[in-house]
Amino acid sequence: MRIVLLGPPGAGKGTQAKRICETYKIPHISTGDLFRENMSKDTPLGQKAKEYMAQGLLVPDDLVIDMVEDRLTHDDVLAAGYGYLLDGFPRTVDQAQALCRINAKRDCELDFAINLEVPFDILIERVSGRRICPTCHATYHIKYSKPKVEGVCDLDGTPLYQRDDDKVETVKKRIQVYQDQTEPLIEFYQDKQKIININGLQHMDDVFVNIEEILSGVKKR
Repeated sequence: MRIVLLGPPGAGKGTQAKRICETYKIPHISTGDLFRENMSKDTPLGQKAKEYMAQGLLVPDDLVIDMVEDRLTHDDVLAAGYGYLLDGFPRTVDQAQALCRINAKRDCELDFAINLEVPFDILIERVSGRRICPTCHATYHIKYSKPKVEGVCDLDGTPLYQRDDDKVETVKKRIQVYQDQTEPLIEFYQDKQKIININGLQHMDDVFVNIEEILSGVKKR
């Protein structure tokens, strides 16, 4: 099973990606995680990615495509029958076309592009309220998922922080970038009859039920 997960910042892609991958035994490939790993190791790619992400901008296509193509050669992808869930890629039509070429080398194609739909005003509240533990990477929200002690991780007591790209002005810029560069992907995958639109305003359990109804049908074929 090969899936692309679409949706603007704060639509809940990370939550749904985890549940999909656990249920259907496919690797979760998040470009955000790959970027953060490179940034933590201060690699050349990480240094470059940090510059763009801190401003709410997209990392250039050529860097992202090479990184993702390499990731799709790893053992966990091959063990899943060249199955994967891509979260954060593609972000542009050029990247989507590159993914088509990468899949073609394996003589396969994408099953679905799942698009989580959430109004932009709700997204700003969701993302700007997010807080992260720098030690265990647990995620909280100042309104929807508060820690037991304000500003402190429940799991290890580490002070929480707000990522630079989660601050209000940066979130607004990220959403604008999404509208300009990533929304055309919806039309791209509609033309290929791959798009599945899901109401992302529902409770996360209901969102997953909708997704599971679709994916279970694919798995049974």
